[in-house]
Amino acid sequence: MKNTLVLLMGLLPVSLFSQSKPTYKEAYRPQFHFSPPHNWTNDPNGLVYYKGEYHLFYQYNPMGNTWGHMSWAHAVSKDLVHWQSLTLAIPEDEKNMIFSGSCVVDKNNSSGFAQKPGQIPMVAVYTAHIIPDKSKPDDYLQTQHIAYSLDDGRSWTKYTGNPVLDLHKKDFRDPKVFWYEPGRKWIMVTVLPNEHIMQFHGSPDLKTWSHLSDFGPAGDISGIWECPDLLQVPINGQPGKSKWVLLNSQQFTMQYFVGTFDGTVFHNENPADTILRPDYGPDFYAGITYNNLPPGQDPVLIGWANNWKYAQAIPTSPWRSAMSLPRSLRLKKTSNTFTLLQQPVKALQTLRAAPTEWKNKDISKEEAFPAKGQVLELGAELIPAKAGICGIKLAAADGRAVIISYDAASQQVTVNRSKTGNVDFDKQFANVSSAVTRVPLQNGKLRLHAFLDKSILEVYANDGEVVLTTQLFPYASLDGIAFFSENGVTRIISAKVWPLHTIWQ
Repeated sequence: MKNTLVLLMGLLPVSLFSQSKPTYKEAYRPQFHFSPPHNWTNDPNGLVYYKGEYHLFYQYNPMGNTWGHMSWAHAVSKDLVHWQSLTLAIPEDEKNMIFSGSCVVDKNNSSGFAQKPGQIPMVAVYTAHIIPDKSKPDDYLQTQHIAYSLDDGRSWTKYTGNPVLDLHKKDFRDPKVFWYEPGRKWIMVTVLPNEHIMQFHGSPDLKTWSHLSDFGPAGDISGIWECPDLLQVPINGQPGKSKWVLLNSQQFTMQYFVGTFDGTVFHNENPADTILRPDYGPDFYAGITYNNLPPGQDPVLIGWANNWKYAQAIPTSPWRSAMSLPRSLRLKKTSNTFTLLQQPVKALQTLRAAPTEWKNKDISKEEAFPAKGQVLELGAELIPAKAGICGIKLAAADGRAVIISYDAASQQVTVNRSKTGNVDFDKQFANVSSAVTRVPLQNGKLRLHAFLDKSILEVYANDGEVVLTTQLFPYASLDGIAFFSENGVTRIISAKVWPLHTIWQ
C-alpha cells in the first residue's frame, strides 16, 4: 500500500506500549473489531495460522496517528475474535519502509533459514519502500524483501540477501505468497499499480523468483491497483470442489475475479465486463486472506475498515483505523457467474448476550424496537412492501440514525450515514454519505445480518451475497433501533438483536 507523504525515516523502538495503556473505552472505539492500542494502522498484512494462533500483522506507524514510518505491527488470536497485541514485528530502518505483504510457514525449510533440526521458519514477504534522498519522498523504488522468524513469529530477522525480487520499478508492490502443491513451488502475486497488472512469479526457496505470467488490465481500472491475493475457495453445495479467486484493490474499493490457475496462468471465467466486489460499502480496502489454515476450514478474509479519501481525518484517538470482521468465504454460482458468499466467523457468536426478538410483525410506518445499543448484532428476515422503501435505523435518536433501507422497486439496498452524528469533521467523509447496491429478493424475502460496533457497521445481505461496510461516528446518546416501512406494509418474519460483549476486558 502506498500513500504519498513526507517521511522522516529513522530507527524505531520495538514496543507498541511506550505510551500510556489505552482504556478501549474511548469515544468511537470498536469493541469487537481489532484496532491497535495506539497510533495509525492501514492494510492487514501477513495473515497466517500457525501452532494454534491466527497471526495478524498490519501496516503501522509507531510514531504517530497519521500515515508514516510504515512498519509491521503484530497481534495474535486463538479464535479470530479475541486479540493480543505483541511488540513491533518488522520496523522500518534507515533505508526502507516496510510496506504490505504476506507471511508463510516454510514447513520443508525450502529457504534454509532453520538453524536446528525440526525448526520451521515463518517467512514474511513484503515490499521495501526505498527513498534514496529523503528530501525527495516521491522519488522512490519498491522491491520485494523477506524476513524470517524461528520463534513462532515473536522476533524477526531481515534476510541479508534482500531484495529477492527487483524489477527496478517505482511502483511494484504488495506480494501475496502461498505454496502451490501441484507444482511444488511458491507463488508470488504482485501488482503494477499504474499499469493495472497483477504479476505471477514462482520460486523453489522464497529467495529466487522467476516470472510466470501477467493478468490484466481487466475489470475496474478506474483507480490504481493494489494488494492482490489468489486463493482457492470452495463452492457452496459442491463438496470437494473449488475455484480460484483473484482479488485486488482499486484505491477506494475492491474487486475479484473467479476462474482457474494452473500454477502459471490465471484464467478469468466470469464475463469480461462483470465487476464483482467483496464489499460495496465505502470502508473496506486491502482485504487479504489467511495462509496455512487448518484442513477443512473455509478461507478467511480481513480488510482495512477505512477509506483513503478521509482516513487520516477520522475523529479517533489515541488510535486511528481498525480492521473488518474476519469473514469466511465460499462461492455460489448463479446463471453463468460465480459470486462470493461471506459470513462473519462463527466464533463471534461467543460474544452474544441475551437477545431481544420480534416475530411475525407487520409495520406500515416507523416503530421502535425494544432494545438499544451501539455494540450489537442484528438478524432480520423481511418481506418488503412492494411499492415502497423499508428498513432499519441503528444508532437512532433525535432524528439521527444510520439507515439500512431496501427499495423493492429497484431491488437495491442502501446504507446512509448522512445523519449519524459527527459527519462534518471532513468534507470528503461528508460527501461519501451513502452506499447502494442491487440485492434481488430470494423467494420474496430479504435477509439482513448487521454488526454495529460504535464506529463501524457491517451489513451482510442474503447470506453474505452482498456486504457493505461503513464507518460512522455517532454521539453516545444515539443508541435506538427502529424498523420502518413507507407506502405499504412490511412483514417482519423475525428480527433479533444481541448485545455483544467487548473483546478488550
